[in-house]
Amino acid sequence: MTEKKGKIAIVPGSFDPITEGHIDIIRRAAERFDHVYVAVMINQAKQYRFSIEQRTRIAQGAVKGMERVSVISSEGMLWMLAKELGASAIVKGYRNEADWKYEQEMAQYNKAHYPQAETILLKAEEHLSQVSSTVVREKLLNNEDLSELLPKGAIREIEKIIK
Repeated sequence: MTEKKGKIAIVPGSFDPITEGHIDIIRRAAERFDHVYVAVMINQAKQYRFSIEQRTRIAQGAVKGMERVSVISSEGMLWMLAKELGASAIVKGYRNEADWKYEQEMAQYNKAHYPQAETILLKAEEHLSQVSSTVVREKLLNNEDLSELLPKGAIREIEKIIK
């Protein structure tokens, strides 16, 4: 991997909530770019457990201390955010073939609207391939341990929110 100087990347997602799988993708993006924006977004097709403000706080807690990484939120289109930030890349993770296919379609859409930002798809590490926000929300409902799935900072923020 070559370091790209002066380049900005966006790692977008719903992050409901942010997981260790997301953090792995963010770390890998931070190794390649000068600055990484973790963009908490809204997908109209999804129903959320946490509000966009809460998801942003949880993500901020999760990335606290990570150099060159900041969290923002956006209710607009990803390609518009990439253009606004001057991003040269959109970095997404995928766990399986279905994720990959969906992300390819989104990459084509974003490229058509803002060709200056290349979409980079990173395969989830094997030990994180079963981690999803859906699993986390189910465990939250059942008051199960989340320490294997979420960063400590995210757990602290969730505990503040749900108490």
